Amino acid sequence: MKKQLIILGASGHGKVVADIAVNNKYDTIIFLDDNEKVKTCGKYPVVGKTSEAESLDGDIIVAVGNALMREKLQENIPYNRLISLIHPSAVVADDVQIGNGSVVMAGAIINPSTVIGKGCIINTASSIDHDCVIGDYVHVSVGAHLSGSVIVKDRSWIGAGVTISNNICICSDCIIGAGAAVVKDIKVSGVYTGVPAKSIEI
Repeated sequence: MKKQLIILGASGHGKVVADIAVNNKYDTIIFLDDNEKVKTCGKYPVVGKTSEAESLDGDIIVAVGNALMREKLQENIPYNRLISLIHPSAVVADDVQIGNGSVVMAGAIINPSTVIGKGCIINTASSIDHDCVIGDYVHVSVGAHLSGSVIVKDRSWIGAGVTISNNICICSDCIIGAGAAVVKDIKVSGVYTGVPAKSIEI
């Protein structure tokens, strides 16, 4: 039986999601995007706007980097239409729980007893160690490393190459800048950079 995937968001991130879909045996891939000037995403067609997703046959995933926009789009899609995608080269322990709409990219590692929320991006070559809890719409960027028993709450963005020590809790709606090292709990939403990570004004 042929499988079609509808990807919301025709962007660079969408191209990566499409590649993972091919590796998950989807026969047909189409994009929806609200920018009418965008006609293709990679080699795939953009066939309409995001509001048209429910009227089309196939599974659905949201491929938008912005957490608030990803949440807004995903919350309007019926739960039974949403899928998660895991690249075949990712290493995911048997007991890991992954919410609908999440994507795990090439080379990522997710170790035992970890819970990944819905609509998350676990990006290329990132690692999440044992007993972590990742909230909804979190983005763990390329090459970021979370030690054991880390909690990252909803919509937070963990930048490229970030290191988070074990037993750390990061509150919702935080941005942790590229290369930062988080060595103590972050309790106030904001932007944090540096080694060790500290709040900055933007």
